Amino acid sequence: MKYRTFGRLDWKPSALGFGAMRLPVLDGDMGKIDEPEAIRMIRYAIDHGVNYVDTAYPYHRGTSEALVGRALQEGYREKVRLATKMPCWLIEAPEDFDRYLDEQLERLQTARIDFYLLHALNAKSWPKVQEHGVLDWAERALDDGRIGHLGFSFHDDYSVFEEIVNATDLWTFCQIQYNYMDVEEQAGRKGLLYAADKGLAVVVMEPIRGGQLVDPPESVAELWESAPQQRTPADWALQWVWNQPEVSLLLSGMSTMEHVVENVTSAEHSGVGTLTEEELALIGRVREAYQSLIPIPCTKCDYCQPCPSGVSIPRIFNIYNELTMYGGLDRAQMIYNNWVKPESRADQCTECGECEEKCPQQIEIIDWLKKAHAALVSETQS
Repeated sequence: MKYRTFGRLDWKPSALGFGAMRLPVLDGDMGKIDEPEAIRMIRYAIDHGVNYVDTAYPYHRGTSEALVGRALQEGYREKVRLATKMPCWLIEAPEDFDRYLDEQLERLQTARIDFYLLHALNAKSWPKVQEHGVLDWAERALDDGRIGHLGFSFHDDYSVFEEIVNATDLWTFCQIQYNYMDVEEQAGRKGLLYAADKGLAVVVMEPIRGGQLVDPPESVAELWESAPQQRTPADWALQWVWNQPEVSLLLSGMSTMEHVVENVTSAEHSGVGTLTEEELALIGRVREAYQSLIPIPCTKCDYCQPCPSGVSIPRIFNIYNELTMYGGLDRAQMIYNNWVKPESRADQCTECGECEEKCPQQIEIIDWLKKAHAALVSETQS
């Protein structure tokens, strides 16, 4: 296993961290973890040098933390640094911070969480937890030893990320979505560099975009096949992240033992500056090949918003574009049917045409909304 630096800390994290969000399950039920296999996978990773294990309060419908706690028995807890996250969206009063943390400590069978994150901070949740005194609470939790270091995970625009980074000196680290396709999305490379320059460790999540970069379309597969050194698409994605010195470690949510073995092997060959200029250029061409598949030229400028009928036009177009680029109909339908409110879906369009008049890209929005809804609505919702 290769080891890296972790911001200002005198500790070396393994290049690969184990993310306990996509563990093997029984009967397709995310709340029913295949416990023996999941424990075998986590312990295999630790036995092969992984020293960072990440979970969160809601993962696997609330069962991931308890599973990780059991996996870290029999001496494994002492071999790793443990990370989990405060469910910020559930905080309604100041006393909720202690209530959730204490519950997590019990689930994980530990007296201390080494790296504690405020989960999924964004422009909405950050002011809310500040209002309830999260930083004063965190300082007390740090002082009494229940948490070792404070950080946050993030899904929003760069400007919000910068605001959060600058809000306190309590941060030791942050966690961002980052991969060769998301260089300018959310915090992006700009956020990576900004946080690292501030002395924060940066943990990368979704390095393979939730598996979307594993099975490429033919045009992308042909590019990978043209490389002098052959790698799997997953390994290309992982090595691109590890190539950058500002990355402290990356998390992989592994669902099978095969994933664990492959990712451990990839980590053993990782390093800063290991990719050649030619290989980086190839990855750039792969990015362009994916982007060429985008059917709707939406730039998410939001000129079409607010829609008089409440339709989330840019959000819907993004889901449809990603479906076309990466495949994964089940994933796209799950996002559309669970994360886009019924009153904001494409079938709420009244064809008033106001959005098309405002769109600088001159997109035929009404027609594309119909196509997107037809593709994204699941049979149970239609």
